[in-house]
Amino acid sequence: MPKYVIERDIPGAGKLSGQELQAISQKSCGVLSKMGPQIQWLQSYVTGDKIYCVYIAANEELVREHAQQGGFPANRVSEVTSVIDPTTAE
Repeated sequence: MPKYVIERDIPGAGKLSGQELQAISQKSCGVLSKMGPQIQWLQSYVTGDKIYCVYIAANEELVREHAQQGGFPANRVSEVTSVIDPTTAE
């Protein structure tokens, strides 16, 4: 299945407490469990005013549906076409 990076504009995201991040995660997981195996959350990166999430999904529409059902912004959804790291240089 394709992998996607979702950019979510959330002002003050970097200042969210552990409890607030836990609540967001629980909401996301609840929505995902109802949507079935065609979409999976891998991890997220929290920065100052954004959260970048990495998902595996059958298509972009599922990613956007998850955001809508969870009440999360999905300001940009980009399909990953390649992954590189330092070993790519070898």
